[in-house]
Amino acid sequence: MTTSESTQQPRGQEHERVYLHPVPVRIWHWVNALGFLLLILTGFQIRYVDLFSLMSFETAVHLHNWVGFAVIANWFLWFFYYISSDKITNYHADLNASNFFKRYFDQAQYYSFGIFMGEKRPHNVNPHDKFNPMQKLTYQFVMFITAPITFFTGLMMWDVARFQGLINMVGGIRVVNTIHVLMFILFVFFIFLHAYMGMLGLKPSSHYKEMFTGWEEPHE
Repeated sequence: MTTSESTQQPRGQEHERVYLHPVPVRIWHWVNALGFLLLILTGFQIRYVDLFSLMSFETAVHLHNWVGFAVIANWFLWFFYYISSDKITNYHADLNASNFFKRYFDQAQYYSFGIFMGEKRPHNVNPHDKFNPMQKLTYQFVMFITAPITFFTGLMMWDVARFQGLINMVGGIRVVNTIHVLMFILFVFFIFLHAYMGMLGLKPSSHYKEMFTGWEEPHE
């Protein structure tokens, strides 16, 4: 992309648009969103076969497996994109713990009441540091812990015979299944929270629009 990362407004205007989300990130985001929605839908059908009849059990299993492989592949595309670009700084840990937690609690206060009082957001967004401390910690946990655990437990249940040794090592198939379901619950919670937080822009649609255009509109 040859467009500059931010477009300056004419002199005298206070704010600027920021190009936050390059095309590969936007494609990954929406493929991931669709994939996880399908995984949740088919997961419900597989888990609660007596309560839902959205599709046959066999169809749900096959769709869950294929979508799962697509989401795993999509994760690797995300991973290799970030480690090969200068945008990896978005996921760098802040090694100054006192500074990080001060900013973390400032952000928590903002989300708790500051945003409703019209206060200025405490984190200044830019293409190489677009996540506030709460977002960064959440995305680090989701992308580097929750997602890989979900993938590994899903693979073990997909081919029990092939992964029998590993399954036995972690305590058996019931343990694997329980961990997979717990990750499923975390992802459902995350998606609802993510959708809500997406409505906290200048307008309820602002952040959603950004994930189509790539550009963040001025907030103040």
